[in-house]
Amino acid sequence: MVNEYPQVLTIAGSDSDGSAGMQADMNTFLAQKVYGMSVLTACVAGNSYGIWDSVALPQAFIAKQFEVLAEDFDIRATKTGMLTDTATIETVVAAYQKYDLGPLVVDPVIITKHGNLLLEEQAYQTLRTKLLPLATVLTPNFYEAQKLAQMELKDAKAVKKAARKLQALGAKNIMIKGRHEAGQDRVSDYVLLADGQDFWLEHDYYETTHFNGTGDTLSAAIVAQIALGQDIKTAITKAQAYTYRALTQEIAVGHKFGPINHWV
Repeated sequence: MVNEYPQVLTIAGSDSDGSAGMQADMNTFLAQKVYGMSVLTACVAGNSYGIWDSVALPQAFIAKQFEVLAEDFDIRATKTGMLTDTATIETVVAAYQKYDLGPLVVDPVIITKHGNLLLEEQAYQTLRTKLLPLATVLTPNFYEAQKLAQMELKDAKAVKKAARKLQALGAKNIMIKGRHEAGQDRVSDYVLLADGQDFWLEHDYYETTHFNGTGDTLSAAIVAQIALGQDIKTAITKAQAYTYRALTQEIAVGHKFGPINHWV
């Protein structure tokens, strides 16, 4: 039957070397056995050494992608990635309010895992006030959680408080990804569910230069598991386990910072 197969959507940029963005999401969808579609927001010219150029797509074209997908497909869950600027975020919010695109997983691409800012202040405020309230699941990294919650995450108690503050912004389920720094032994991700249940997901810290797309992969895997009918707790747990396997079972691609291994 038409639309019987689980279908999902990523709203993200195109990363030309395939390690992150839409390409990482689509690789994850395939590995998780769901059919993936994309609304592209920007295109990036990059390789394992870095990003050399980028182009934001016109808002009318972004809106048209939503329109034509929504009129044809039964999209069970959706995720966001890099949204580039205020206008793009507002276009995404308007489309999500207009069409039925299933539960929304927001990967708030604001700050890198090393603390570098990726989104201008006005766009950040738009994301915080307009997109976050639509999120079924929010997956900030350590630095993004600090900025969104407007507090320093000094210990486990602070992380739990930050998650509650993020819920107060409107996001239903929160996964704050643990800090990743050379020399640490363990990484601890904290999850606060909409019903108040909370738990930690821990794993050994793995030192590697092949880590591009880990955040994209995690959020895409959560989307896939939701589309497959899993509850939020199970979706997050399975997605985190898959992402860790993809990180630790390396593939030799690129001369510097490479992708993770979606084939696992």
